[in-house]
Amino acid sequence: MAFDGIITCAMASELRDRLMLGKIEKVYQPENDELVFHIHTKKGNVKLYASVNSAHARVHLIEENLQNPPAPLAFCMLMRKHLQGGRIVSIEQKDCERIIEISLETLNELGFTVSKKIIFEIMGKHSNVILVDMTTGRVIDSIKRVSIDVNRARQILPGIEYSYPPAQDKISFKEISAAELNGIEGGSKPLLSKVGGISPAIARELEVTSDRHGFLSGLMEQIASGSFRPRVYLDEKNTPQEFHIADLTEYEGAAERRDFETLSQCLSFYFQNKDSSNRAKQKSSDLIRAVSNTLDKLYLKKQRLAEDLLKAENSEDLRLYGELLTANMHLIRPGDKSVEVLNYYDGSTVTIPLDERFSPAKNAQNYFKRYGKSKTAVKEKQVQMEDTDQDIRYLESVLTYLQNTDSVEEIEALREELIETGYVRKRKVTFKEKKYKAKPHRYKTSDGFTVLVGRNNKENDYLTLKTASRTDYWFHTKDIPGSHLIVQTEGQEITETAIFEAAAIAAYHSKGRASENVPVDYVPIRYVKKPAGAKPGMVIFTNNRTVWVNPGLPENENKETK
Repeated sequence: MAFDGIITCAMASELRDRLMLGKIEKVYQPENDELVFHIHTKKGNVKLYASVNSAHARVHLIEENLQNPPAPLAFCMLMRKHLQGGRIVSIEQKDCERIIEISLETLNELGFTVSKKIIFEIMGKHSNVILVDMTTGRVIDSIKRVSIDVNRARQILPGIEYSYPPAQDKISFKEISAAELNGIEGGSKPLLSKVGGISPAIARELEVTSDRHGFLSGLMEQIASGSFRPRVYLDEKNTPQEFHIADLTEYEGAAERRDFETLSQCLSFYFQNKDSSNRAKQKSSDLIRAVSNTLDKLYLKKQRLAEDLLKAENSEDLRLYGELLTANMHLIRPGDKSVEVLNYYDGSTVTIPLDERFSPAKNAQNYFKRYGKSKTAVKEKQVQMEDTDQDIRYLESVLTYLQNTDSVEEIEALREELIETGYVRKRKVTFKEKKYKAKPHRYKTSDGFTVLVGRNNKENDYLTLKTASRTDYWFHTKDIPGSHLIVQTEGQEITETAIFEAAAIAAYHSKGRASENVPVDYVPIRYVKKPAGAKPGMVIFTNNRTVWVNPGLPENENKETK
């Protein structure tokens, strides 16, 4: 990732152009390591986003609205207290470092104008957002506090005088001369170790460039004039590989290049499409891990239950031994460890093991007792097996939803569902939780039928049991975890086209999304019932028919969520 000093310089320039003299109206903290500032400027309202996550630290403008927690976090409240209503008076980069400083003028509790500074340190795992009082130079607070236990050389704690990260023994890319630059030999590593503010990608570019100083000077001129053109390089799977404002020879021709009007648009695209920084994947990873671990335990439990059930079902010999011992007690002598008797059912000879500690009658009673326990165990194990199968089917469906979704909102809805069903521990909250509101996916078939698809099991129940009318049709992949799908007929006869298109949508929203020729059951909604006490999304149905389709969404039809 190339968020180096050059990109930081370009971002500071872009933010100066967009944010100078802007007024901070709102501050939000969607996650522990994220901040969003809503800023009113002469050119309109904008949102400044900052992340200090070690895998994708960055600062840039965004257009999308991020989901915020119902109650603001402590650092968010502090930032609101000190910055809300503040006006931005300067935006600068610290030397050639990956540090952007935004200075503001705001009013304190007594109505006097005071100066504050937000310092964004974009340095991998050491990234931070620090609020500093410019009058005293002391830290008011930071999004990540750094104590002496973490870093002996530099602490970041409230009340401590702010100090910049230790300077490196490098020459800034802004100040290095042509002679100094051309005098560095030995490839990209020496360049990286001696030139400050460049990334490995730029070091490799300087290694193959004949005019090194001209390359860097050209970038600085582009930044100063605002004429730089950010770009992202994509591999054959359209996964972003690198971004920068400079041409990168190693990627030109070998990867697809996509240019952007602004650096903020470039960064938003890069990080939203990079797997390692996908917010939805990050938020769902703990749920996927929890559900997968629980499923593994259930699979093992099912295997052991099946083994116990098999043993219990093969218990007829115990009853036979008890009967034969009762009929042949006269053949047994004290201390015998076994006895051979005639099986009067088929005329064969049977050897029956005996416990020499007990009398013949007691041995017979023990066999009858073991037989009775086995018969009871069969019933109990079957009940446990059914419960385990239900748990497995339910969690497999949840896992399918988690793996198929890229929506943070859907993941949070699934988290709430797992909390309600007891599979995930409830997080401590001190605020009133929002009431759940169903927002199923909506599609239209080519012949005009409305299709609704559940995003989780709670929504499946809502669609099947409350939304659908008696003339509607219900679809679900056959023996494959997936969403409930409702075709709203509005009293009309469903068409063959609608059946096959709806089945393809149902297959797409299932575990069989990547497969072909997926079987999908469909049935009028009146034949679908929910057993008492069943888990969310679990139903039974009759009179169904099955079609085989390839998963897919309607052509030229955008999904709506309402």
